[in-house]
Amino acid sequence: MTGVTPASTALLTDRYELTMIDAALANGTAHRRSVFEVFARRLPAGRRYGVVAGTGRLLEAIADFRFREPELTWLSENNVVSPATLEYLANYTFSGSITGYAEGELYFPGSPLLVVDSTFADGVILETLALSILNYDSAVAAAASRMSGAAAGRPCLEMGSRRAQEQAAVAAARAAVVAGFAGTSNLEAGRRYGLHTIGTAAHAFTLLHDDEPAAFAAQVATLGASTTLLVDTYDVEQGVINAVAAGGAELGAVRLDSGDLPTMAREVRDQLDALGAVNTQIVVSSDLDEYAIAALAVAPVDSYGVGTSVVTGSGAPTCGMVYKLVLREGNDGELHAVAKKSAGGKSSVGGRKIAGRRIEKGLATEEVVLLSPDADIPTLHQVAEVNELRPLHVELVRNGVVRSEFTGTEGVRRATARHAASLAELPRAAMRLSAGDAAIPTEVVTV
Repeated sequence: MTGVTPASTALLTDRYELTMIDAALANGTAHRRSVFEVFARRLPAGRRYGVVAGTGRLLEAIADFRFREPELTWLSENNVVSPATLEYLANYTFSGSITGYAEGELYFPGSPLLVVDSTFADGVILETLALSILNYDSAVAAAASRMSGAAAGRPCLEMGSRRAQEQAAVAAARAAVVAGFAGTSNLEAGRRYGLHTIGTAAHAFTLLHDDEPAAFAAQVATLGASTTLLVDTYDVEQGVINAVAAGGAELGAVRLDSGDLPTMAREVRDQLDALGAVNTQIVVSSDLDEYAIAALAVAPVDSYGVGTSVVTGSGAPTCGMVYKLVLREGNDGELHAVAKKSAGGKSSVGGRKIAGRRIEKGLATEEVVLLSPDADIPTLHQVAEVNELRPLHVELVRNGVVRSEFTGTEGVRRATARHAASLAELPRAAMRLSAGDAAIPTEVVTV
């Protein structure tokens, strides 16, 4: 908004990010060149693929990651860091470079989703911000993608704002649209990202009036016959009669929000046709998830309104992504691979990485991660040359400058298109809702 200073995102982080910088500034290691990497060690149980989402939001947050007077004063008053570090933070802007999977792209275990090349201080301070955005948005997108697939071409509509924290609701709406949803009820998401917004009336509007016909007549008078009337406040059969009486044969749609949806949808379809409203659509809601949507596949349903399940990741509310240092500058001035050697499956792989997807006859068969154990990085051109791999990494930030085409409305448009194209490459078995392994294997190749 013109003339309005964006809110700082600088304190959307964990204390230890700043205390690490404090100690590193004190001993002279803060400005060592470092490379950090975001990846997921595994997919949520039973899932066959993940979806990268939130990249555009992260880039927007990095642009607003500034320590202004209120943030610096609070840090000082609470003795979080030393005066020298406060001075460093007062002048902080991210000056490094970031590459990563294009938003909307599918990912698999071990995929190097984001690569941050900067000084240690510049990069480590973004860890919590990056993970909080990518873990949540990607969880929502993965759930939304499964739901869109189960809907088999019928539109899914995001209606989960009342089941999420208010800012998470905006993020969820955006992520759901990236992964195939046709619209959202959230107005701030519509304003901020150019999303199609939907919604007409709840049961309260019907209950406000003396009777259902009066409520429907008022809604049609204001919103037109193309509106959607909620017909299950009282008796569904009578509700359909009242809806058609109010909107006529050209009534846009009726919505069912309770009951045995497959049976009710068939009965309502027969009733609408008998009343001459053959073009009136049926929208269903009521705690839908991908399994409920799949169960409605043979029912005469035209679109699905999804709330709680999509904004909570349908049972997988986070993706378990981590942010690890994989290269750092040594005393010799050269970059050296570093890795976490923890037990219990929490180790990491040091070295610079870039990824490509092997495509054979139009279908993805393998994720290939090219690994360089030192400073040398395979180029996108080299990725394309290795067994005809489709490059997966794109440049997101160069020397502190965010590529604006990946943010805002244009970012959502690009991400939505990327997701559809990426999903079309998967083998058909990857779309099953039953538990299974990752759709394609990941191979790490040292170059």
